[in-house]
Amino acid sequence: METHTDVLLVTANVGSLFDNVGEIQNEWLQELYKTIRTYQPQFIALHFQEVGGKEYMVNMGHAEEFFWSIESSEELKDFDRRCIYVDNQFQAEERFTALGSMYFIHKSLKNIRQYDFSVKDFKAVPGLDKYVGSLDGVASVEKEKFPKNFWPDFKWSRKGFMRTRWIIHDRGLDLVNIHLFHDASNLVACNSSPSIYSANRKNALRHVINRISDNCHTPMPYFLFGDFNFRLDTQNLVQHLSTSAEVQTIKDGSNEVQKIICEEKAGRQVLLLIEDKLFAYLHQAVFREDNGKALLKYDKEVTAFHDVVREEEIQFPPSYPYSEEYTKPTQYMSTRCPAWCDRILMSHSVQQFIHGGADGERSVIYDTVGPNVCMGDHKPVFLFFALKTNEH
Repeated sequence: METHTDVLLVTANVGSLFDNVGEIQNEWLQELYKTIRTYQPQFIALHFQEVGGKEYMVNMGHAEEFFWSIESSEELKDFDRRCIYVDNQFQAEERFTALGSMYFIHKSLKNIRQYDFSVKDFKAVPGLDKYVGSLDGVASVEKEKFPKNFWPDFKWSRKGFMRTRWIIHDRGLDLVNIHLFHDASNLVACNSSPSIYSANRKNALRHVINRISDNCHTPMPYFLFGDFNFRLDTQNLVQHLSTSAEVQTIKDGSNEVQKIICEEKAGRQVLLLIEDKLFAYLHQAVFREDNGKALLKYDKEVTAFHDVVREEEIQFPPSYPYSEEYTKPTQYMSTRCPAWCDRILMSHSVQQFIHGGADGERSVIYDTVGPNVCMGDHKPVFLFFALKTNEH
């Protein structure tokens, strides 16, 4: 007998929740709960990146309160099994990823098991499985920080991935929380197409896909969701935005480019100003109009992986970098070119059991959480779908 389980996947880079502790956290949580109430899923997976924020040594204590407030919320009281993994061991620099994953199983969902990577078998899910710490030796999660040689020229950062594996009724799934490298400099990102940063992300993502597809554990259909840090093809986008402008490059004494200025030929108004950490475009609305659809053609980083992953159609504006000012929930900061950093990708094998053909079936929803509320510099992204399963 075919049944279905309603599933909600959410990815959120929560760094700015801890860097401005308290200011936006309450509204942020309310928006998450609103999403849970709207869709009433039976299985929830929350993938967080940058737990503790940039000042994680100071703020990691707040992170535990944040997780606790989600756990103890009214919206989750009917979820009687919970698996929580938070890598907050910043002292272990060689392994620290600042990733946190939370999984909630509704009391109506009877047949679910979780994989134990050490014995390579599935086990019943206990009531509460909570691990906050290094996660080394926790058998139900696999965690890896990217090796240093992945980006020899860059400062080593807390980027990596974390995987759990589940069987819902008869349907096996890997859920992978991922955080890839960011663009350190807008000027460097403009230098080539694809940029050097894009090439680094590509290597890291290929590494993750190879790791979860190797035969160490029987490969399964998977969802990869997190902060991929995918950026628009900056070089081509800048050419497009400045077609009717005069472009000036300003260098310092050692011939290094310090800024790029694009001025309108008529009226001499500055159309676009680019520095290492500045991307100020006069007509910012282009990133929001029609959900930024006109710019999706510059969103190319995922196309290199179309052989192994797919994605639902994006119909929401770029998820980053939103203003962290409470009163400007839909404005972008002029630090980076807006981009769809936060994504939910899936293996092709998932397609057949999340798409219903019959009329009246609940469709697949791919969208942002809190589009009109300040959620920090990243808007969380969610995917809701009915997972088709066979009841045993």
